[in-house]
Amino acid sequence: MDQSYRRRQLLAAGATAGAVAAAGCLGTREGAVPVPTVTDDRIEDEWRLVDESSEQVFEESYGPVTVQALSRAMVYEYVSVAEVIADTFDAEGSPVLFFSTRIDLRPAIDSLPFGLGRDRVMTEVEAAAEEAFRSELENGGIENVETTDTRTIEVDTGYEATLFGFSGTYPIAGEFSFEGFTQSFDDEIEIQARVGVWHDGTDVLLAGGAYPTNPLSEPIEDAIEDAPVELGDVLDADTEEALSTDPETFEEDIDALLRSVE
Repeated sequence: MDQSYRRRQLLAAGATAGAVAAAGCLGTREGAVPVPTVTDDRIEDEWRLVDESSEQVFEESYGPVTVQALSRAMVYEYVSVAEVIADTFDAEGSPVLFFSTRIDLRPAIDSLPFGLGRDRVMTEVEAAAEEAFRSELENGGIENVETTDTRTIEVDTGYEATLFGFSGTYPIAGEFSFEGFTQSFDDEIEIQARVGVWHDGTDVLLAGGAYPTNPLSEPIEDAIEDAPVELGDVLDADTEEALSTDPETFEEDIDALLRSVE
């Protein structure tokens, strides 16, 4: 047998055996995936946690190593808007949402032997994260969700995140009365959303949110444009204030919260 060929066989076999052995010694977290931490104080002011879930995102083999991606996801809603939506409109969910997720890769991809499959793993994770975020938007009542752009940003911990932008619509309907005048409306609100995905050296973090591009009071204002009433006639002060919130307020909150996750 050709000696150089035999040597290559032995080297290949040795590399594979080494990878398998190393895989058995890779640092892997055990137990539940830790909750992603939102370090910006805004999360305590206007937002509340409405859902928490854990699941296996995917399981793939990369050479001799099998990688599991396990997630811990948190969903928050903007309190004043969510309460007004529930009390005032015929609508599902809320158009102002924030999500944070930790994806625990077992074994950790930075400890895979010879950098085995790292780029492939991150490609899988980003695709799964984008799809998971889309599902969360739809669970919040947002329809016609489409990806609009992709770019990179730096989060507060200094890591670079891939930021996916989305658009969608939020259907909103209802009826109001004032001194014998009754008016119904059936409209939709344009929604913008974004989600960032990054690896922090240990886990993959996913954070993002959704918000309307115009004040939520707009469908009612349009409905009463030619009516003998004003917005304050058909809505109480707290409801009018919540629905009239400048969308930039939501956008600034979501941007700060997204960057603060660790």
